[in-house]
Amino acid sequence: MLTVLLVEDDFAIREMLQHFLVSKKFNVLEAEDAAQAFQCLEQSNPDLILLDWMLPDSSGPEIIKEIRNNPIQKDIPIIMLTAKAEELDKIKGLDSGADDYMTKPVSLQELSARINALIRRSQGLTEEKIIKIGRLSLNIENYQVKADDKPIKMAKTEIKLLHYLMRRPDCLHSRSHLLDQVWGQGTFIEERTVDVHILRLRKILKQYGLAHHIETVRGLGYRFVTAIKNE
Repeated sequence: MLTVLLVEDDFAIREMLQHFLVSKKFNVLEAEDAAQAFQCLEQSNPDLILLDWMLPDSSGPEIIKEIRNNPIQKDIPIIMLTAKAEELDKIKGLDSGADDYMTKPVSLQELSARINALIRRSQGLTEEKIIKIGRLSLNIENYQVKADDKPIKMAKTEIKLLHYLMRRPDCLHSRSHLLDQVWGQGTFIEERTVDVHILRLRKILKQYGLAHHIETVRGLGYRFVTAIKNE
């Protein structure tokens, strides 16, 4: 049985989510603040964390940063739950290291789908050797990109960038977040570098009528759009 750590200070919301998770056959650990959450993490290594943004003794982003600095727990999938719905808030949550972000009130069926998707991903991407979205596919084993089964010639950095975006479709990523995740934390290069590689990636995909998948959100960052259309 998989274990979910539920960190939420609102009793009514926590109780509702706890009942729902149990009905989906999850073992649930509960915490109402950061102190209790870290106590749970000292005693258990959950398969996923549901984390409220605003807690009495800390914030979700601060808690995530601490978890990501722990070599044992740094890869635990985390979904942040919050009433903040602005794009900038989503960027802050994802930049802190959250894997996904949901605004309240939470759709329980959507939450279930996102939990299952994150757990599948965390259990090993090799289980899903090929990512396919519309006419575009990327083989994780040999990093070969194809459009309609026709190979696309692409530089390694563009492939790594596309791989990261396709693994998190429709999620908005800031330039700094992409730098950390694709180029590596501590990389001393300008954020403008991301723009250059996005431009190259889009130019390549445009030859196959697939440039629309790479969307620029002005002033915020980029995302891989799953909507399918012909250019």
